Amino acid sequence: MPQRALIEGRAALIVIDIQASTFIDHSDTRAIPNMPEYAARMVLARQASDQARASAIPVIFVQEVHHPSKIDFGRELDGDEDVHCLEDQPGTAIAAEQMDFRPHDHLIRKRRYSAFFGTDLEILLKGYGIDTLILVGGLTDVCVQYTFVDGHQHDYFCRVIEDCVAGSGIEAHTASLKAMEYLQTGAIRSLSEVLDAMKAAES
Repeated sequence: MPQRALIEGRAALIVIDIQASTFIDHSDTRAIPNMPEYAARMVLARQASDQARASAIPVIFVQEVHHPSKIDFGRELDGDEDVHCLEDQPGTAIAAEQMDFRPHDHLIRKRRYSAFFGTDLEILLKGYGIDTLILVGGLTDVCVQYTFVDGHQHDYFCRVIEDCVAGSGIEAHTASLKAMEYLQTGAIRSLSEVLDAMKAAES
């Protein structure tokens, strides 16, 4: 296969599940386990969203949210995760201050791991004529990977900013990055590489 550019065609930045709980829940036992330096990696994602706006790249926030009745969890609680992201909990909101969420940014609400599953994401991407998805957020081994795989199967070029994603644990995080790189060679990129590519896309 020919070597692909970091950004092929038109790009969109997909900010996955960077929600308020990341910055207000400092307990040792969380509903969803986080690897060390999780919050710091989410903070770094702000650099990507700032540069995306400067480069006229759409910024699409994805928010996991569940009804207080828990009717929409399905099998999600059959594993290691406890109840999380209920609509009536303050931690479920997008981390608007930390990520500088703006009125013209897009918000996709999801009930499952993939940002594609049962949402309007595909309609939005087609409307913009997007070719490349740049992913940041968490968890690397759950919502980021599931979104990546669905994007891959919908024939998007998918890129993950390694510095700006974090998993449920270091081992799971590393394994997921390897699995995504297996699907698309060159998918895993550094923040500095992506920022340079975004700047180059301005011209």
